[in-house]
Amino acid sequence: MRLEGISAAVTGGASGLGLATARKMVKAGATVTLIDLPTSQGEESARELGDAARFVPADVTDEQQFAAALDAAEEAGPLRALVHCAGRGARIRLVEKDGSPGELSAFEDVIQLNLIGSYNALRLGAARMARHEDVDGERGAVVLTASVAAFDGQIGQIAYTASKSAIVGMTLCSARDLASKNIRVCTIAPGIMDTPLLGRLREDVRQGLEQSVPSPQRLGDPAEFGALACNIVENPYLNGETIRLDGGIRMAPR
Repeated sequence: MRLEGISAAVTGGASGLGLATARKMVKAGATVTLIDLPTSQGEESARELGDAARFVPADVTDEQQFAAALDAAEEAGPLRALVHCAGRGARIRLVEKDGSPGELSAFEDVIQLNLIGSYNALRLGAARMARHEDVDGERGAVVLTASVAAFDGQIGQIAYTASKSAIVGMTLCSARDLASKNIRVCTIAPGIMDTPLLGRLREDVRQGLEQSVPSPQRLGDPAEFGALACNIVENPYLNGETIRLDGGIRMAPR
């Protein structure tokens, strides 16, 4: 699918992986709607990207808000691509140092945003794509975001790992489900990416993370995530696959 001239939506688009993806899409000629929380820097990010981008505030776990955001995206034309980057983690031990059980509400919050939010984005985005005429045998493509934590879950990351593993599990299933609609689904599982969150770490901690990556021995560039997301949308034979983007890293237990 050609990016030039299409309407695309990117969740978590105000910063990090989402913003990097939006930059690549705009450069390729797409009109992009950034969907992020009202408290995000979405307006500033959209202005940075120029006339081909707009920001619509929405919570991806809220059906009405997210549906309205996708409707806004379709004002620029039929929605053909959705890249879903919104998500977060939380440090939870099954048994904390004081002997208390891990917090249930914190686990539920991560599952709600990462997993339920992904399902909401997938179903609402695909429903809109399915209404449109196909172009060269395709109606649209959805790119979800998992993590290497789906495969290499670390101590204290049980909620994040559970949610990202579930997204990997949904990928082939949803691709099969949507095949009759000519909609493709793939997932990217990034490793340690140089997002604003990691920018707050001490330099020695950053260096330790960089040295844990086999090659290239550095943190991932969000632009590399954006490039892969665009390649997935553009390549009509990529479907039902989860692609690790991690420099060959395999995460240690902690």
